Amino acid sequence: MQISKQLAIFLDNRPGMLARLADALAEAEINIYAIATSDTVDHSVIRLVVNDYRKAMHVFEERGTLVVEDDVLLIDGSNKPGQLASIAHKLAEAKINIEYCYSATPPDVKKGLLVLRVSNPEKALKVLKA
Repeated sequence: MQISKQLAIFLDNRPGMLARLADALAEAEINIYAIATSDTVDHSVIRLVVNDYRKAMHVFEERGTLVVEDDVLLIDGSNKPGQLASIAHKLAEAKINIEYCYSATPPDVKKGLLVLRVSNPEKALKVLKA
């Protein structure tokens, strides 16, 4: 469990934009650890956790792409029922808001990665490690 940087990239919502983003990261040899997208009518927000966020920011800024960095919690946890409930209850008891989260885990693995954007990452890390 750790605090990490997440990048939010704002792109036009049209075909090929995610491919261009992925190409730019691949050319810069930047690995994607986690990705989530959300859309509106005219733009998409791509949230990424990568192996070198500073280099990734530079890649996007060079291309004139709006990019914002945030602290998120990366939780490498057990892939079993009740894990998210346990985390959510601990944070709620500490009055820490979960602003959003995303995760993906193949069904047959024992561990998965959960990305949490919370109101107070430092406090959340202490609460969850206790």
